[in-house]
Amino acid sequence: MGSIDAATLTPAANAMPAAQQPGQGDETVHTAAENFETFFLSQTFESMFADIGTDTLFGGGEGEKIYRSMLLQQYAEITAKSGGVGIADAVQREMLTLQEKH
Repeated sequence: MGSIDAATLTPAANAMPAAQQPGQGDETVHTAAENFETFFLSQTFESMFADIGTDTLFGGGEGEKIYRSMLLQQYAEITAKSGGVGIADAVQREMLTLQEKH
């Protein structure tokens, strides 16, 4: 599973509109929208689990906090790729609408 980077979420200031770039189509827009939903879900899951302490029975501590963050990232990616919660669809529609205006 890939990770999310800022370049995927925000286009460069001097980049051509996606409609003018060769080879860039609905698949690229869908991927960007799905990446946005993954990022949003990851942040949401982090907030949901923030107040849950680590389990001392299985070690706990800083290591568990780090692995929990990675686990929540994977949950977010799987959720987004399996249909998500509808954010990617809405973002994709808006991105395509904005492309048509330019």
